[in-house]
Parts: sequence; C-alpha cells; structure tokens
Amino acid sequence: MDTGGTGRTGGGTVALAVTEGMLHFELSVAHEVFGFAPVDVTVPWYEVSVCGTEAVRVGRFRLEPDEGLDRLPYADLVIVPGWADVDVAPPADLVDAVRAAHEAGARVASLCTGAFVLAAAGLLDGRRATTHWAHTDVLAARHPAVEVDPDVLYVDNGTVLTSAGKAAALDLCLHLVRLDHGSSVANSVARRLVVPPHRAGGQAQFVAAPVPDRDDHPLSALLPWIVDRLDRPLTVEDLARQARMSSRHLGRHFRTATGTSPLQWLLTQRIRRAQELLETTDRSVEAIAEATGMGTAATLRRHFNRAIGVPPDSYRRTFRHTARPAFRGGDAGRSS
Repeated sequence: MDTGGTGRTGGGTVALAVTEGMLHFELSVAHEVFGFAPVDVTVPWYEVSVCGTEAVRVGRFRLEPDEGLDRLPYADLVIVPGWADVDVAPPADLVDAVRAAHEAGARVASLCTGAFVLAAAGLLDGRRATTHWAHTDVLAARHPAVEVDPDVLYVDNGTVLTSAGKAAALDLCLHLVRLDHGSSVANSVARRLVVPPHRAGGQAQFVAAPVPDRDDHPLSALLPWIVDRLDRPLTVEDLARQARMSSRHLGRHFRTATGTSPLQWLLTQRIRRAQELLETTDRSVEAIAEATGMGTAATLRRHFNRAIGVPPDSYRRTFRHTARPAFRGGDAGRSS
C-alpha cells in the first residue's frame, strides 16, 4: 500500500530545497501546488519558501532563494526537486540539511531524481522508494539498502515520500494536499491546474496513453458514463456492452489507457466518491456504500480500509475535525 498517513487538516510551512543542478519543472510543480490556494478553499494554506545557499541556475532560469538551507529543519514539509545529473553527487550541504530536517521531524518528499539526494542522506535505507524509470537501476545499484520500485508513480512511507518523473511529481504533490486537507481540497487544486485529481501511487509509471486524448477514443464516452453510474452494480459485461466491444477487447483498451483493469478502475472511482461523501456530507456509512455501488457497509469498509489505510469512520473524523493541529510542533516551522 502506498498511502502512509491518515491525513492532516490545516496549512504548514513548506521548504523547497534548491541548489545548482536542480530541474526547473519539478520545482515549479511544487511551488504551483503549495504556493497558491484555490479561490474556493478557505482552510489555512501552506507557507512556502525557496531555500538554498546562494543564487542558482535551475535549467535556463536563475533563481534567488528566500532562505538558506539551514531553514530546512524548521519546515513541516521539505520538497527536494529533481536532480539534473544523477552521475554527479549532490552537494554535501544539501544532503546534510535534508537529513537534519528529517531528524527534526519534517516530512521529506523527493520529486523525480530528487530521490538520489534522499538516498545520499540515508533516508531511503530499508525503505521502498521510486524515481524516474530511466534511473531506477542506477539508484538501486548505487544504494543497495534501498528497495527501489521502478513500476509506481510514487511511494509514501509516512515521513519519507518519493515520486517518479514529471507528471508523477504533480501526483505526489496532490497526494500530499489530499493527506493534509482531504480529497475535496485536492480536487480543487487539480481543477485549478486542469489535471486529473487523483492517480494512485501504485499505478504504473509508463502507460502508452495515460488518458484518452481524442473524442473518438473507445473509452472517451465510456469513462464519464461509468462515473455517472457509480451507485449501480456494474460488471465488466455491462461496460463492454455500453462500449460495444467484447470484454477482452475492453480490458485491453483499459490497460493501454489507464494502466489498470476495468474493475480496478471502477473500484478506484467508487473509493474516491466515498471519500468525497465522507468529507462533505453526514450520510451514514451504509448510505454511502449504497451511493457508491458498494452494496453494504461491510464491503465499503473492507475496500476503503485496504485502499486508504483507515476505516471510513476514522477518515471522516480526520477530515471533519477542523481543530486538529496540522503539523508537528505547532509554530515550530516559523521559529528561528
């Protein structure tokens, strides 16, 4: 299972660690997600700072950090963007600062090849981790104590998180927002960015066509048809009949377009709908089970616990209890 926490509510301090040799796309993704609250969200948002030792060149851009790397141990969440050249050892001051932040209690997340920085800091030893698929072999060879998984979008170990490349970096950032604020807020961020609201961390990194990209794709009409009928007991045969193709042919299209089977995709949509209903309504678990096509509360609890890591009732308490402190140490992230 790739989810590692029951969630938090509220904002917190986020430090983006930058040095010469970072990739600008992953840095920009993190700043876009954590640096700007959606207009329809009223919960306390994140306080973001870019931390580095000096002005650095990030890709084609020159960047002036807000703070030094010595601020990392005071952050609630530290993001390490992609590292451009994995054959070059990351700077010792960056590695030391990331290690110190984790020892101080911060969550530390790497995007793409930022995993090499976390591995150099020893944060991935004995843990499952991922990075861009083109560099997983190098990471595994260089750091044999790390359990490298080349086939997933991201891995959540609770206080240490890693993602694959590019779009998967965005998936991990949205996952963190979902843990902190719930799926409704994460969906609002995704809507602002015009991206899919959720791809599970265990989804394959490389999919030939991640989403149907044209109106005449065999699944372009089927997927919204399914989402509109999540309260119904749909079978693969029902989906195949609606798509006017055989069940086997449908399965092949689903694997190509989504990286998973029709029933697994359907179950993921049911769980997502259950999350939203638990967060935004007072419906009973029995009523939500019926509304999401799960049939019974026992079935919903079993699938929900397996997918999310906590029972529905615990999930609701977490995301409906606004008085809960958001991060470790209260205002520790803002102390000097």
